Amino acid sequence: MIIRKARPEDASAVIPLIYDAIGDIAYVLTGTEQIDQAMKVMEQLFRSPGNRLSYENVMVTEQEGQVAGFALSYHGKDIDQLDAPIIERLQQLGQPTDDVIPEAHQDEYYLDSIAVHPSFQGQGIGSQLIASFEQLAAEQEYTRLLLIVDVDNSKARALYERLGYAEDGMIHIRGHAYYRMIKQLPIISPSNK
Repeated sequence: MIIRKARPEDASAVIPLIYDAIGDIAYVLTGTEQIDQAMKVMEQLFRSPGNRLSYENVMVTEQEGQVAGFALSYHGKDIDQLDAPIIERLQQLGQPTDDVIPEAHQDEYYLDSIAVHPSFQGQGIGSQLIASFEQLAAEQEYTRLLLIVDVDNSKARALYERLGYAEDGMIHIRGHAYYRMIKQLPIISPSNK
């Protein structure tokens, strides 16, 4: 298995996984309730730099020559900049932007979404992607990690707790509740590098 930075041409494999991971949030970000239109807009966003869903923020796993999973992450300090193109597009369409909210705080490195293709589930790929997310954070000297999990997804919550994440309040997106889960990485002093 290979974990690598995503490329624009990964869009057709990654977008269905992103949709599976974020569900209704896809409609918030794309300004449409039509799944085919939402997928098309997400693909455009993925192929473009400088936005929340851009390939620039994605790591993928490759197995047997195909994308097996992905992890999408960015730092909270970058959210306003990453959401600006999405909000601008929604405003041009006359769509509301109230639900495009920053999930992460300014001091948090955020695992926005993660998913593994059904054909590759149960092989530890999701855990390896989370470990890669944490390694990427450590390499950039980010110590406060965030992910959110649907309040109805007790299986995912249990996994994140086993990996050292702890509940840190709740967030509501489009009327649905999610647990904010935080993990604090150790601060690496220059003498420990």
